[in-house]
Amino acid sequence: MKKIILAFACCSITWLTSQQLVQAAPNKQQILSVEKTAISISNPADVAREEEVVEIPAAAFGNKWEPLAKAPFRIINKQTGKEIPYQLITLGQPAPVALLVQVSLPAKSAITLSIQPGQPAKVKSRTFGRFVPERKDDFAWENDRVVFRMYGPALANFPKENAHGIDFWSKRTSDLVVDNWYKLDNYHHDNGQGLDYYKVGFTLGAGDNAPFVGDSINFSRKYKTYKVLDNGPLRTTFQLIYDTWKAGNTTVSATKTISLDAGSQLNKMSVQYVFNGDKLPVVAGIVKREEPGAVLLDEKQGVLGYWEPQHGEDGTSGIGCVFPAAVPGMLVTSQHLLAKAKATAGEPFVYYFGAAWDKAGRIKNEQQWFTYLQQFARKIQQPLTVKVQ
Repeated sequence: MKKIILAFACCSITWLTSQQLVQAAPNKQQILSVEKTAISISNPADVAREEEVVEIPAAAFGNKWEPLAKAPFRIINKQTGKEIPYQLITLGQPAPVALLVQVSLPAKSAITLSIQPGQPAKVKSRTFGRFVPERKDDFAWENDRVVFRMYGPALANFPKENAHGIDFWSKRTSDLVVDNWYKLDNYHHDNGQGLDYYKVGFTLGAGDNAPFVGDSINFSRKYKTYKVLDNGPLRTTFQLIYDTWKAGNTTVSATKTISLDAGSQLNKMSVQYVFNGDKLPVVAGIVKREEPGAVLLDEKQGVLGYWEPQHGEDGTSGIGCVFPAAVPGMLVTSQHLLAKAKATAGEPFVYYFGAAWDKAGRIKNEQQWFTYLQQFARKIQQPLTVKVQ
């Protein structure tokens, strides 16, 4: 498996890159500028935000960004006086490009954060992802709630195990389990933390996407290369790069950029298709089981939801996709729940996908899962507003 870039975001107390560590310390005027920095965050929606990760681009800080990127600092909730976790993300670049903070806000409320020079409290990483060469080139990633994986090129050499779409692992712990589960090599058995019982096969699995030409899903080959752009503690972002394949008469290639935040059941998928022409028909979807399950096709809010039939003693999984806008023409086939769209040349096709497991205890039935997905859609449509002063 060819590895392009492995650009892990540092998860230490300061989250600084090696390049930043050798830069000169900020002067007193820069420190004073940092001390006077305040971040106001407002929730315009009638939905509470629980442990939501907010991205604030470097440009929002103006000339205050440089001292922030040069020295450790703390972020304090001015209402409570408590320190809150943050992460500087690089998106694979040499230096940070944005600040992530994790906040909780009731509906129709606001908070103010202050930035203070000094060492922040150590934050336990709550997201993680890596290439897994010891397991046929899997790429696996997780947060404190869910685990997923995509299958790599080596799996094509094992016809009995071969599969295509996104796999979901069910866990009931907030601990990160990927390394340990692969090491034990017994993750199809519930060891007390959870297990992998989700069956993908040659489908879209738990929310993958593909061109949809001639009323058929035109699957790609396995991903060819990967890049890790950031890796915790609050967000893991990576790319999977796919070589060309045929979608009908159209030659297509793709790069899928996937992000998973701490505290979220859903990932962000941003796929850049490359093809000749202006529009490419695509679908995002969920594999459907033979036994009856509960289905939500909320075209107006752009929510595709599925509460699977119970899998014996293993429990029940909920799978979902959420889109930034309305999605007319959702459909259920013999094998999938599908949301049809069109990818535009030169623009990413963006949506959110994810899962829940009833034995994890947070989401225990179809109504709770569908409510979670619909509230997630409202949060996308009414994002938190941020002002830096």
